[in-house]
Amino acid sequence: MSTQAIQGQQGIPQDALLSHWQGHRRLTRRLIEAFPEDQLNTFSIGGMRTFGALVQEMLSIAVPGLKGVVNGEWSTDWQEKEQSKADLLARWDEATRQLDALWPQMPAGRLGEEMVAFGQYPGIGYEQLLYFIDNEIHHRGQGYVYLRALGVEPPPFYER
Repeated sequence: MSTQAIQGQQGIPQDALLSHWQGHRRLTRRLIEAFPEDQLNTFSIGGMRTFGALVQEMLSIAVPGLKGVVNGEWSTDWQEKEQSKADLLARWDEATRQLDALWPQMPAGRLGEEMVAFGQYPGIGYEQLLYFIDNEIHHRGQGYVYLRALGVEPPPFYER
């Protein structure tokens, strides 16, 4: 689909999309806070990655992904090493500030342009952003399962 094909169609306003994403990010942050420190980088079920590793993946997608959508610069700087909860929360908060700063730099019409995210995933700008949000929701869901298995009550999913 080209830029012209979606112009004129109604959809979610750009600022509302960021607000929606940041609501998900606030909920994910509360989930990170609720996770027991001693289980963050060790607990898994059925061969899934630890929640600490999943948080690192979310961090490696959010800001680098938005930078790619905004200006076409796709970083694949993937870091997966055990980090403390405090370190992950600090990185999460910094990423939130960066998303807020990057968002207004998005050129008009950019969400309707075709692009290849991270050098391998073709799609339209808004599709890429929706994937970044979906990826976070998916991994947060795994975190919910982990917390329940650990006997920890997770934050209500509807309080974003």
